[in-house]
Amino acid sequence: MRIHLDGGPSSTETRVLAMNELDAILAKAVAGRDLPYAVGAVARGRGVVWSGAAGDSSDGRAAGPGTLFGLWSMTKAIGGLAAMILVDRGQLSLDTEVREVLPQFDELQVLESMGPEGPVLRPARRPATLRHLLTHTSGLAYNAFDGKMDAFQSATGIPQASTGSYQALNYPLMFDPGDGWVYGIGFDWAGYMVQQVDGRPVDQFCREEIFLPLGMTNTTFEADDVPAHRGQVYRRAADGSWEATEYGVPAHPEFYGLGHALWGTVPDYIQFLRLLLTDGELDGYRFVSADTMKLIHENQLLEGNVPVLEPYLETSRRVDYLFDQTPMTHTAVSLRTERDIPGMRAAGSLWWAGFLNTFYWADPANDVAAVLMTQTLPFCDDGFMRTWETFEQSVYRQIDA
Repeated sequence: MRIHLDGGPSSTETRVLAMNELDAILAKAVAGRDLPYAVGAVARGRGVVWSGAAGDSSDGRAAGPGTLFGLWSMTKAIGGLAAMILVDRGQLSLDTEVREVLPQFDELQVLESMGPEGPVLRPARRPATLRHLLTHTSGLAYNAFDGKMDAFQSATGIPQASTGSYQALNYPLMFDPGDGWVYGIGFDWAGYMVQQVDGRPVDQFCREEIFLPLGMTNTTFEADDVPAHRGQVYRRAADGSWEATEYGVPAHPEFYGLGHALWGTVPDYIQFLRLLLTDGELDGYRFVSADTMKLIHENQLLEGNVPVLEPYLETSRRVDYLFDQTPMTHTAVSLRTERDIPGMRAAGSLWWAGFLNTFYWADPANDVAAVLMTQTLPFCDDGFMRTWETFEQSVYRQIDA
């Protein structure tokens, strides 16, 4: 059932818009090959106010609330909450040095360059902290977004972080902690810290501390553990059509990275986003204190803003959505917009995405959050980004009506 977005009395015309405009956007995107399929939802703090879907998530199966998505980097916001739960309990702080919990992190060195005889490395000039890990300022980089790391990976054959191999944690640093910003595997190390400090495996911690209290029964580290149906991954072909492909994290890895490893559904993730609209308590269950939730929403970069992400691999387009309209900073869980965007989200909104084009935002100032998911490559495909922008503008037209 779809409910009028402002939750109050509405005219017939407004009710029709609330029920049909967002559905029509998704249907049009699928019909026009901007997306093969999509599932979305919109919520206020009090509950979900719209959900919808379009297209087939696999042959003969319509996309819907039971479609299971590889969340990829949408895992990071949940990983940030996991770390902040321990901050709230006094077991960690944002200034905790990683080596205090995981001494092996001290063995990571800074990659100065790739020389004719191989990598040129040196010790880091300062220790990395939990804050560095959660804000992508530790120096750890994905090869998809850093040319030097891509060259290192090609030369050494070190596994991708998504393999879940402990060896994959041993990436070199691209710079000294705190000296720059690069998108990378910091949240995987943060999850490792959570596991070490708490004592429970990180998947058990997330299940007991986050998923079960939020009712996220179809969010999992193993896709076969839930009855939800896994959506097909598609790649954009040269002629603009969609070609089925395989792209996913391996089952039963050595460790579950909180930067990429989750599977989930739209109804589950919108519950998590509802929590981000609150002071740390949702539906009678307190996850963190109001002070810690305030900390979660605050910019945690010690200086500067997040740069536009320039990909080095063909699996991603340039990530510049909204960067021309507002400076971007980073909290303990996600990107944060620093200015109001007319007709769209407000300053202080949290947002990010997963590599297979699953996007979200949470706007506490306007008490609205939304998620839209498909499973396609490349990341930030033009068709998806057009749909996402139209979707967001439609949501704000309706809540402002």
